Amino acid sequence: MLTLIKNVELFSPAYEGTTDILIAGNQIASIAPNIDVPSSTIVAASGMKIDGTGLIALPGLVDSLVHISGGGGEGGFHTRTPQMALTEASLHGVTTVIGALGTDATTRTLPDLIAKAKGLDIEGISAYCYTGSYHLPARTVTGSITDDILLIDCMIGIGEVAIADHRASEPTYRELAQVAAQSRTGGMLSGKAGIVYIHTGDGNSQLSVLHEVIEKTDIPPSQFYPTHINRNQSLLEAGIKWTRCGGVIDMTTSTNEQFITEGEIPAAEAIAYCINQGVPVTQLSMSSDGNASLPIFDNSAKLTGLEVGRVSSLFAEFKALVLNHNIALQDAIQIVSTTPAHFLKLSQKGKIHKGCDADIVLCEKDNLTIKHVIAKGKCLVSNGEAIVKGTFE
Repeated sequence: MLTLIKNVELFSPAYEGTTDILIAGNQIASIAPNIDVPSSTIVAASGMKIDGTGLIALPGLVDSLVHISGGGGEGGFHTRTPQMALTEASLHGVTTVIGALGTDATTRTLPDLIAKAKGLDIEGISAYCYTGSYHLPARTVTGSITDDILLIDCMIGIGEVAIADHRASEPTYRELAQVAAQSRTGGMLSGKAGIVYIHTGDGNSQLSVLHEVIEKTDIPPSQFYPTHINRNQSLLEAGIKWTRCGGVIDMTTSTNEQFITEGEIPAAEAIAYCINQGVPVTQLSMSSDGNASLPIFDNSAKLTGLEVGRVSSLFAEFKALVLNHNIALQDAIQIVSTTPAHFLKLSQKGKIHKGCDADIVLCEKDNLTIKHVIAKGKCLVSNGEAIVKGTFE
């Protein structure tokens, strides 16, 4: 299949000016002005030509935390959250997702998570996953964290392992270091990230156990990827301290009014604050926590409602970075695409270069409204409408 995008302003994420982009199969074949491919050739290859005049091209978003197979609810069996559908990602510019289990690793299982990732990959986007869940000892498929990462193609690390949370298993620094070492070994042997994706709760211990690991062992801070750092201002300051040690921090874009009232900082606002404090954009990212449960409690801590995290929130906060907080477009792209791709060692993602995967979002320049989304070389969204849907959508 051939796709030719003409006269588009390219952010790769650096600004590259107005150019053409030729896609062949699932990769970017050429980037140059005035690429000439006869229409008959494109038609013969079952391809398409897209007029990019007035549009910008940016790399597809990389969402490092999505509960793609659904998650456990805070109100019992009937509140388990639903699986993610393909268009929940594609319509909002997300072309790569990494799936995880959370609190529920009993009714939500790793084999089901793997199957969902493979299903999404067939339907049109790139999908990976983590072994493990909130709790240690880790749930695995093979009986070994190292073996899961080494032998299961879509598994790139372990997560989301919970710390500073009343639902966590309260891991010690030794236990967390052992998990990190096993994950690191699996990553090294397989050429994957072997990352430990960390769920950070609102407990007083914050990121202290991560500091213990890097102070008392040889595990580097780059082995950990803590998220939910925008829960409150105190945790955000702790996250900035973590970046001073060389670590990366991630903000969660799915939220609700109660969370904000209780002190959570909207993800784009938290990112803007970090940048103003001198944190490099290469150490900042955002993820949606899509399809996670967002519980609502009354003053007596009784559950009164339940909302569901949305993958769509990632692009919404990306827009807020640019349009509301005046973050440079190339920096905002870095935060939602290039940084997570680099940190997760997805070398073909997060950039628009010759030879990379053809994951491209075309937006209106002034308001960042999505017009077209191409994932793995195939157009999934055209003129804002999903032209490819999930099997049961």
